[in-house]
Amino acid sequence: MRVALVGVGVALVAWLASSALVSTQAAHRALVRTEFIYDHGPYPSVHASTIEETTSGQLVAAWFGGTEEGHPDVSIWVSRYVDGAWSSGVKVADGVQDATTRHPTWNPVLFQPRQGPLMLFYKVGPSPREWWGMVITSTDGGRTWSAPRRLPDGILGPIKNKPVQLADGTIVAGSSTEAVSSDAWRVHVELSRDGGRTWERVAVADGGFNAIQPTILRHADGRLQLLCRSKEMQVPTSWSSDGGRSWSPLTTSGLFAVNSGSDAVTLKDGRHLLVYNYRDRPGGAPANYRPETHVGITGAPTGERARWPLVVSSSRDGVTWTQAITLDDAPIRHGYAYPAIIQTRDGKVHVTYTFNREKIKHVVLDPATL
Repeated sequence: MRVALVGVGVALVAWLASSALVSTQAAHRALVRTEFIYDHGPYPSVHASTIEETTSGQLVAAWFGGTEEGHPDVSIWVSRYVDGAWSSGVKVADGVQDATTRHPTWNPVLFQPRQGPLMLFYKVGPSPREWWGMVITSTDGGRTWSAPRRLPDGILGPIKNKPVQLADGTIVAGSSTEAVSSDAWRVHVELSRDGGRTWERVAVADGGFNAIQPTILRHADGRLQLLCRSKEMQVPTSWSSDGGRSWSPLTTSGLFAVNSGSDAVTLKDGRHLLVYNYRDRPGGAPANYRPETHVGITGAPTGERARWPLVVSSSRDGVTWTQAITLDDAPIRHGYAYPAIIQTRDGKVHVTYTFNREKIKHVVLDPATL
C-alpha cells in the first residue's frame, strides 16, 4: 500500500508539473507581442495610460507625463501606431490656466464613439479632490486635436476607464469622486444620449465601500456591470438592468486587489477580461513574494502597497473568475499599474500599463488561446 501511495504521489507531482507547463505554454501562445511605446520621453515620470482603436482601425495611446504625478508640469501625451511602430509622444493638453497659474493634468481616457470624432477626456486640477473634467476631440485619428472644453459642473467624464456605447447610442461612463471634506470615495455613472454634448449623472450606492474608478462590462442579456477599485482592497461590483439609468448598491465580487486602478473588457465572444494587481486576500502579499529573495534587492514595496503582479483574469458571467495570464510579476519599486484594455476589430486584445512609472508598456494578446 505504501508503494502504491508513493506512486500516486509521484504521478500527482508529475501531473501538476505537466499542468503548470501546459498553462505556461498556453500563456506564451496567448502573448502575441510585448513592447514599450517609447524608449525615452521628455519627462522623468509617466502614468495612467489609455488606448483606443479609431474608426480607421489605427491604434492611439495616451498617458500623463511630467516631473512626477501632481506636479504642475504634468501634461497629456499621445502616440499613434503607424507602420508597425509607435510614433513619438506629442503633448496635446496641459493645465495652464493663465500667465501665473498652471495645474497638473490627470487620467486621460480615449474613446471612439460609433459616430463622431475620437474623444480624449482628462482631468485638470491641483489634486483628485479638486480636479474638473476636460475633453478634446480629433477628426483625423489623433493627429490633430480641438481646443479643450471644460465639462459641466458636477460632470467629470470617465474617471480612468473607457466608456461603453449602447445600441441606442447612449454613452455610459464610469466616474467617481474623492471628497474634499472627508476621506470618502464614491462611484457614480455619467450618461450622454447626444454624443457627449450633454450629460446626466447617476448615483451608485456605496454599499459600505470606499470605491472609485469603475470599469464597465456588457452582458448578453443587456445588463451592465461595474467593477471598481476600493480602499478595502476588494473589487466591488454593481449591476444595471436598464441601460445604466439605475444601479444596485456596490457589493463584493469575491475578487481582491491592491488599492490601484484596474480595467476590464467584454470580448466579442461574450467572455470578460479583467486586468488588475491580483491578491488572494485583502492586504495580502504578492503571489510570488519571497522575503528571503525580494527584500533589499529592488526596494519594491510588499503587501498592500505592491503593484505587482499584474494579471488578466477571465469570466463567462462576471461572477466566477479564473486567472488567464500573468503580464508582469517581477518586484520593482513602482510596479505595473493602471492598465487599460481593449479588443480591436481583428479580435486581438491590447493592454497598456505603467511600467515602474518610467515607461508605458503595450502587450497584445490572442484571446482564442486564453
